[in-house]
Amino acid sequence: MSVFLLILSLLLFVGLVVAHEWGHFVVARRGGVEVEEFGIGFPPKAWAKKIKTKKSQFLLSVNLLPLGGFVRLKGEHDSDTRPASFGAAPLGTKVKIMLAGVAVNLLIAYLMLVVLAATAMPKIIDNQYTVASDTKVIQHVQNEDVVLTDSVVSGSPAEKAGIKPGDRILQLDGQTISSPEQIPPVTEHNAGKTITVKVDRNGKEAVYRVTLNQQNTGDGYLGISSSSGRSGIELQRSTWSSPIVAAGLLKQFSELTFKGLGTALSSLSRGDTKTASEQVSGPVGIFYILREGGKLGLSFILMIIAIISLTLALINILPIPALDGGRLFVTLLFRAMKKPLTKRREDFIHGSGFAFLMLLFILVTFVDIKRFF
Repeated sequence: MSVFLLILSLLLFVGLVVAHEWGHFVVARRGGVEVEEFGIGFPPKAWAKKIKTKKSQFLLSVNLLPLGGFVRLKGEHDSDTRPASFGAAPLGTKVKIMLAGVAVNLLIAYLMLVVLAATAMPKIIDNQYTVASDTKVIQHVQNEDVVLTDSVVSGSPAEKAGIKPGDRILQLDGQTISSPEQIPPVTEHNAGKTITVKVDRNGKEAVYRVTLNQQNTGDGYLGISSSSGRSGIELQRSTWSSPIVAAGLLKQFSELTFKGLGTALSSLSRGDTKTASEQVSGPVGIFYILREGGKLGLSFILMIIAIISLTLALINILPIPALDGGRLFVTLLFRAMKKPLTKRREDFIHGSGFAFLMLLFILVTFVDIKRFF
């Protein structure tokens, strides 16, 4: 079942990007701009066919790199003056075309959250928005085996480092811990040494440096007692308030997304690449999250897809060259300065932005591989 859900989730993920481009496609054609190609995936081409309509025709292509899609418009440069080109379209039409993909992703995220709120909404963060009077817990889904800290010995290495009862032990010295029986061999092997202990406390991960005891004092080298357990996630259901819950969640997740981006940027400015990298993820990270979500059921997959759709909308609205928001920002900026946006200028601005995004893509991919695999 989890394999089927993983395949379904990957198809839905690709579908989000295709739907984003479909928004550009529809609004461009309605605005009188000629669409030359609608591509599913990225080149090289695997298959293509010309689609003829009453007013125009376009090339529908299926490409070998299944990472999304694209729409190629006639005369995509702002300076193009040919009839039915993007450049010759009125400013209002250009704005609508550039924002159409964002609007589609926002709409998809909202509708999916409405459906989830009315059926089975996973509670994945503390204080997750809901209408308390119209929400009830319908199921408690067991997630995975965990190792919990039952008690911490006074004066022990664990206490000195800041580990507390109730912490979930994730890793010792870089080794993933899935049962209490794994702890003694690791700590004995590193007796007297300083190791890292990664824990989860109320949904937030932290890493502590702990200098273990030289000898087993009877409380072990670390100074904790632990037990195995199961982590769980609630499924909630609402009725009349489902549309309100969905709107509240859009706002809440948007704030969390921008907060994470702010943390990443401020961390980079301080040279803290570790914290910055923890705030972002790429295709490899998305694949890992979808794979893990597939173990929990359809509701969790749909929740992840809804959040990804919202994230696509938020990222694309940012004024980053080569993205929708960047193209809109550059267009409006040159209008405000009353300067012509020449083809050469536009290519340089958005080409530089694209190169930066590709470099970021590669770096994030390496970070994801190290983090998850």
